[in-house]
Amino acid sequence: MYGALWRILPGPVWLRIVILLVALAVLLFVLSTWVFPFVDGVLTPSQPVTVNP
Repeated sequence: MYGALWRILPGPVWLRIVILLVALAVLLFVLSTWVFPFVDGVLTPSQPVTVNP
């Protein structure tokens, strides 16, 4: 799979590396902005947790 991705990217090796790094940064941004908060809202119980001292 990674070989196929590497072959379809245009340009020389340095440009392919830059494209992959930008794609990785975008993927991490999307995950941390929308996906992880959604999953946290689904998995976290809706009742607040309180602890009495």
